[in-house]
Amino acid sequence: MKQLKILLVDDEPLLLESLEIILTLNQMEIVGKAQDGQEALAVLSEKECDMALVDLNMKGMGGIELISRMKQEYPKVKILVLTTFYDDKNITQAIGGGADGYLLKDSGKDAILGAIEQIMGGRDVIDRKVMKRLQVLMSGRNKDTSLFDGMTSREQEICTLLAKGLTNKQIAETLFISEGTVKNYISAIYEKTGIHDRAKLIVAIHG
Repeated sequence: MKQLKILLVDDEPLLLESLEIILTLNQMEIVGKAQDGQEALAVLSEKECDMALVDLNMKGMGGIELISRMKQEYPKVKILVLTTFYDDKNITQAIGGGADGYLLKDSGKDAILGAIEQIMGGRDVIDRKVMKRLQVLMSGRNKDTSLFDGMTSREQEICTLLAKGLTNKQIAETLFISEGTVKNYISAIYEKTGIHDRAKLIVAIHG
């Protein structure tokens, strides 16, 4: 199995060291440690990288701008946000900007390792606290009706359950349909919305 090449981006040196130890012990290669967005881009210009773990609030170029730049210049590099912030603005800007996952720093070692594995496997990861915050955000806003134009009532129902953070299996159990049918509905929703990413769809649903 290929050794994952990871870039760490955070302005807390102790956290960088801790992450380096954890990931190295789990057979990952740290290709660079950066304390702001500019340093991160400099590393990416010279080193091959599979994933960047990115803090949001840093001196100099922050995480939100870095995510945008990375998605433009290095679209193949996966991005996992690792931060203490889960306010509405940071969540929507980070995920909307292209982050593949959003974890809080207090999630723990196992959650971080699990998120890296899931993201590299093509899945999006959103911290439970972040998902709850998105649910609160959704409850306080009207849905973007244009997003639901052309959707069947069942597709809209599935969107609502997605926004609550339910898995495909949980949606299937709630609606008394098969998990395969749920996947088919989600594929149809992706086509109708033009959003082919679960996390970004959830953000869009939340308005």
